[in-house]
Amino acid sequence: MPCERKPMRYGHSEGHTEVCFDDHGRFIVTCGNDGDVRIWESLEDDDPKFITVGEKAYSLALKNGKLVTASSNNTVQIHTFPDGEPDGILTRFTTNATHVTFNSSGSRVAAGSSDFMVKVVEVSDSSQQKTLRGHEAPVLSVTFDPKDDFLASSSCDGSVVVWNIEEQTQVISWPLLQKTNDVSNAKSLCRLAWQPRAAKFLAVPVDTKVHLYERGSWDHVSTLSDDLLTQPINVVAWSPCGQFLAAGSVGGSLTLWDVNSKLCVERQKHEKGFTVCGLAWHPSGGQIAYTDTEGCLGLLDGLGVSTADTNAPKAPVKKPAKDYDALFDDDDDDRVLDEGLSDTNSPVKKRVAGDEDEEDDDFLIPSTGRVRNRGAILDDENSLDTGSLKLGPDTFRDDDDDTGSAVVPPSVPLVALRPVYEGPMPTPPQKAFQSGSTPAHLTHRFMMWNSVGIVRGYNDEQDNAIDVEFHDTAVHHAMHLTNSLGHTMADISQEAVLLACSSTDELASKLQCLHFSSWDTNKEWMVDLPNGEDARALCLGQGWAAVATSTLTLRLFSIGGVQREIFSLPGPVVCMVAHGEQLLIVYHRATGFDGEQALGVQLLQFGRRKRQIVNGEPLPLSLRSHLTWLGFTAEGTPCYVDSDGVVRLLNRSLGNTWTPVCHTRETCKSRSDHYWVVGAHENPQQLRCIPCKGSRYPPTLPRPAVAILPFKLPLCQTATEKGQMEEQFLRSVLFHNHYSFLSSSGYEIDEDGQSRSQKEQQELLMKMFALSCKLEREFRSVELAELMTHNVVTLAIRYASRSRRMALAQRLSDMALERANQIQEEEPEEQDEEPEHKSIRRNSGYDQSEVTGGRQSNRHNREEEEEQGQELGEEEDGQEMETEETTESRKRVNPFAKEAGSPVKPSLTPIGKVGRANPFKVFGSGKPSASSGQNRVTNILDNMTSSRKSAPPGGSAGKPGKGPVLKPLAPRPKSKTQSTLLQMTGTKTANKKTPGNTEPAADQRKEAEVPPPASPADNSDKRPKTGFQLWLEENRKSIVFDHPDMEETDVIKEAMGRFRTMSAEDRLTWTERAKGQTGDAFDLKKRKRAGGEDVGSENGREEADENDAKKKKPLDSASKLSAFAFNKN
Repeated sequence: MPCERKPMRYGHSEGHTEVCFDDHGRFIVTCGNDGDVRIWESLEDDDPKFITVGEKAYSLALKNGKLVTASSNNTVQIHTFPDGEPDGILTRFTTNATHVTFNSSGSRVAAGSSDFMVKVVEVSDSSQQKTLRGHEAPVLSVTFDPKDDFLASSSCDGSVVVWNIEEQTQVISWPLLQKTNDVSNAKSLCRLAWQPRAAKFLAVPVDTKVHLYERGSWDHVSTLSDDLLTQPINVVAWSPCGQFLAAGSVGGSLTLWDVNSKLCVERQKHEKGFTVCGLAWHPSGGQIAYTDTEGCLGLLDGLGVSTADTNAPKAPVKKPAKDYDALFDDDDDDRVLDEGLSDTNSPVKKRVAGDEDEEDDDFLIPSTGRVRNRGAILDDENSLDTGSLKLGPDTFRDDDDDTGSAVVPPSVPLVALRPVYEGPMPTPPQKAFQSGSTPAHLTHRFMMWNSVGIVRGYNDEQDNAIDVEFHDTAVHHAMHLTNSLGHTMADISQEAVLLACSSTDELASKLQCLHFSSWDTNKEWMVDLPNGEDARALCLGQGWAAVATSTLTLRLFSIGGVQREIFSLPGPVVCMVAHGEQLLIVYHRATGFDGEQALGVQLLQFGRRKRQIVNGEPLPLSLRSHLTWLGFTAEGTPCYVDSDGVVRLLNRSLGNTWTPVCHTRETCKSRSDHYWVVGAHENPQQLRCIPCKGSRYPPTLPRPAVAILPFKLPLCQTATEKGQMEEQFLRSVLFHNHYSFLSSSGYEIDEDGQSRSQKEQQELLMKMFALSCKLEREFRSVELAELMTHNVVTLAIRYASRSRRMALAQRLSDMALERANQIQEEEPEEQDEEPEHKSIRRNSGYDQSEVTGGRQSNRHNREEEEEQGQELGEEEDGQEMETEETTESRKRVNPFAKEAGSPVKPSLTPIGKVGRANPFKVFGSGKPSASSGQNRVTNILDNMTSSRKSAPPGGSAGKPGKGPVLKPLAPRPKSKTQSTLLQMTGTKTANKKTPGNTEPAADQRKEAEVPPPASPADNSDKRPKTGFQLWLEENRKSIVFDHPDMEETDVIKEAMGRFRTMSAEDRLTWTERAKGQTGDAFDLKKRKRAGGEDVGSENGREEADENDAKKKKPLDSASKLSAFAFNKN
């Protein structure tokens, strides 16, 4: 008996759920743990009517327009159906009722309770009650004899009892079940069922089998079993004709037996393996509705069982086959539940052409033209080969005698046993939908809700119209359109409204565009799609419109109606959205299995150069979920939401991968609540959605309110301080990737927002660095420092040195030096590229080439940085980190860039000695920096000091007689000679060998800012030269001649190598010559000072004294550590 298993849908919150049909089969009625009774017009009904009966609803029964429910307030209530008006309380118990049922006529209701009692109540007069006492544990289920003489009940005491209703006595009791103390602990609900019409058998589920007891004799006459059943049977239900018995088990198995032949004619499996706790046959016998313990509702369709009169002619109903060929047949899911009222829902078999002479029924195929059965796989005592089960016209004879129905050879064969397949089952493909719309079968629905406006559709008895409303009425006024063509799809943008309808027998599928932003008088155009081609999805971009059709074709139009592009899609479209120049398409790339959807995604950009950014990559979804919303953030980043409520965002910086950024179900108070997403923003980080209480979709009236949900990345251990900061940092990096994309696409960007994001990221990195230091995770600290910009690395070195973490500070200084050298090498290339790249670069700390921040900053930004530096010099130690990060967040001048007209290489400037020195301040003429008397370039730590001792302006803070003392996070005296990173003469030579009294780089800055009367050529003579420098000046031409392509730094390295290979006597000769020139230069400097040509002469003499004093101090490795910063050029 081949049947179609419909996809499960959400019905109630998690817990026990029951189901039944109304008398005519028009409605499916369910109750659940949320206390609601829901009335579904069909399985696809997304807006069912509901009746709240209590905190929990345990059971329900429906007959003759009366709805009876057992709720958690210990009562059995009655409501009118389908109006849902309360009609009183039938009876009460001392605890909650567990099961209720009607008799065949609907005049009586039986209810079992956890207080061990069973009551039989007259519906017309609730005072007429009969109480059946005798069970010794809570009652599991009750069922009426169709002739209204007996009542059967099962209980947690392990017994199944048959009662005489009028005498209120036990007729017989069978100890069949395992004893438990409560319904919640029972292995099975043991829902009994009496055969309708003939009333011959009582079906009792016992473990994995069903026992049939004969009415009257109460003998155990037969057992229905199936070798594939391994879990206890929970509930059984008879078909309306009384010939078939359906059973649902704890493991999710659904089994159907022919009672006369005792053969299993159908097997199905719950798609998720949950316990089946509710089972109901459609009055026509063609469908079975079932519910599980997770609150979900399912349907088996096309069972081919009839309740019609046997003499009536059989009217075949054509139904699409459920096989792999029909997975993409869109007509499969459009059938409503009450189409099964005819005699049968099973396809009538027809013979294959040319097989008239064949008598084997194996060659019969359904009227759909597809071979239904290709041979039975399982061969056991309870299964037959295809075509061997033949039921005749007398099968459904309504006999009142005890002979039952007989199996006779038929003239028209019934569909035989379906082949058993235990592998993964194909998932019905998700139907195409418009993102931001509610289902099309609703009479009042949202056709589109996006960031521009709302399109509502009304299709009822009074009106068939479309209302268009704009969030900003400055874009356009609201519009009311008559929907004469029956449009079902819509999109809205700042330029137009796009509508589309499906084709009919007479009319083709049409695409209609209301171009309200057009400057001419014709503001509307319409296009007919080719015959046999229906619009499935549409969207509006900036200056263009796109429509995806049923022929796997995408058609691109200009906003004025010109056909621009056409191309084929890899699979049936599911959804399509646009933003600016971007087009995002999601389609079925393959058939999914076990509840999964196999979706693919394409992202195209229609700019000046059309290109495909994402090419058919699989779209990640949560397990057994489907796509519910697709769109772009307001900044243009693709994102989507699945049915589990997980929001994912495209991470362009990680190879166009998808990152989960929010889980909407975590904020829902109930399992039946949902959030309907309408938009997303990256700055500020907001998810805009509409809360839906007990539903997936909002009502159109009154207008629902939009709520704001925050984003949160699902990182590990977000309850800890470390996890929180990591989540904030990664989220900040991810949500500010759009600056780079917008800049590369030629859009203007918010430079203030970008600088704020950079500041936020560097602050978080510094906090994580400090936390790692406290936890003694020095390796992790270095990993964090690699993500920092250069100026924040200086803060990290400062923090590490004051925390007595010398090894960490040494590693950070090595890293900073390596980074400085790398940037120096890259600098000439970047200066060449600078005029071509005017946009601000994204700086999240990931790219080594971007560590210095904004290299294209202008003079205004330099002034801002200088102001920040002056503020930093006036603050206390406790505020050092915050001020540094504030400075970092602004656009920074490249500290390694060569200043025009200055031949000096960048060098490190030590912190000054007056109070707290400003590491970024440009020194004026009155405040020269400390001089360095030693030119050893061992590491950056040699160029630092953290002296905080007060001294007169321009004076020295170093005291020769005091030894070095290291106190973390506290001022300490100067303890060593300062040196610079690279000291080079005007001819770009390096001094790495001979120590001598040299002027610091800050003096040259001072002289550049306050130029003396001497010519610029004299500046190069003020710095004493070493023997190597003299040798290099004379041999430079030969080195350059030998290596014409060598850069300046490589020339210096080559020269140093050659200088080292010279004999000691030769090197000594050059050194002596340098000393002679040094003495001449020193005399010249003294003469200039005596002449008053240097404004800071007094400071210069103090520096010379200081250098002499420092030479006498021993060099302590610990005393090398101090704070430093690079000079700004």
